[in-house]
Amino acid sequence: MYNLKGEYRIKIDEKGRIKLPKDLIRQLNHDVALPLVINRGYEKHLMLYPKDVWERKTKEINRLNINKSKERQAIRYFYRGASELELDNIERVLIPSALLEYASVEKDVVLFAYNEQIELWDANAYLDSLEKEPDNFGEIMESISNLNNLESTEHE
Repeated sequence: MYNLKGEYRIKIDEKGRIKLPKDLIRQLNHDVALPLVINRGYEKHLMLYPKDVWERKTKEINRLNINKSKERQAIRYFYRGASELELDNIERVLIPSALLEYASVEKDVVLFAYNEQIELWDANAYLDSLEKEPDNFGEIMESISNLNNLESTEHE
């Protein structure tokens, strides 16, 4: 189980490699090459998962029924672009060029780590997403909290 957190501003080199910050590697509990899996995010960004987290997520996705159109589409979208990555000896990973194009990643990158995953954003796109943050964020969180409380009491 991971409890990743933090925002990291980094650069991507001309070959499409990023160097993972030491703090993030520490949170992943690894001092050696850690296998990661990358795929497309829900918005125009990329998702990085520790390999064990990826394997858990694929078990959930693989339960979907390929005979149902929406579920088949979900399977395709989830797996599209998925690639295994490994840190090199100076803690860099090579991001596949097709994924960089999908997320419109240029030079400046933001890694946004939370829970068990890391979002990889083009820095400008990330800033744009922050500007779209709703003014009523507190109300949204309250409504979600109320839903979670209802679900908790239903299961008791």
